[in-house]
Amino acid sequence: MAIAASGASARAVFPDTAALNADSSVLMPPYLQCVPYARQVSGIQIYGDAWTWWTQAEGRYARGYRPKVGAVMALRPHGNSRLGHVAAVSRIIDSRTILIRHANWSPINGRRGQIEDNVRAIDVSPGNDWSMVRIWYAPIQAIGGSEWPVQGFIYPAKPGRSEMTSRSAPPAPARMQSAGQRRSKDPIADIIGKKMGW
Repeated sequence: MAIAASGASARAVFPDTAALNADSSVLMPPYLQCVPYARQVSGIQIYGDAWTWWTQAEGRYARGYRPKVGAVMALRPHGNSRLGHVAAVSRIIDSRTILIRHANWSPINGRRGQIEDNVRAIDVSPGNDWSMVRIWYAPIQAIGGSEWPVQGFIYPAKPGRSEMTSRSAPPAPARMQSAGQRRSKDPIADIIGKKMGW
């Protein structure tokens, strides 16, 4: 089952062949946090709360301040989001608009912990430097009104000799390995991959 969000190319991802309870009601997919889902879809092997990803990536992964397909956008803790948030970039629309894949952002059918695939995030920073974004929010079927501070983008590539220290164009991300080639040390990611058929 997929839920389309008009004008945003969004869908909540559920298996098309969902299991049934004994009373023939559809079982809901598992509750997912943003971290294991971002790790699974990006291949970036960082663990811990979302707000720690930016610092943990230093010296391990290339980092920068421009979105690239396959990168993880790391949001700072803000408002009620004390642990931050991470989302994988799936498509660049224009200099101010990207599509992201993430989990546990919008409540869908009244339930948090769901996956949203290809939802809009827009840069609302005055300098078009991706330091502040607004993100699609399913309950209102539109871009949300809150502005979220961005730490930066983590790329699935080794860092260069001198990692980016200003908000300028990052190095190109390396080609991601397929899930079958990657050696997994993450049982949560294995469960997600199995449920999603990856």
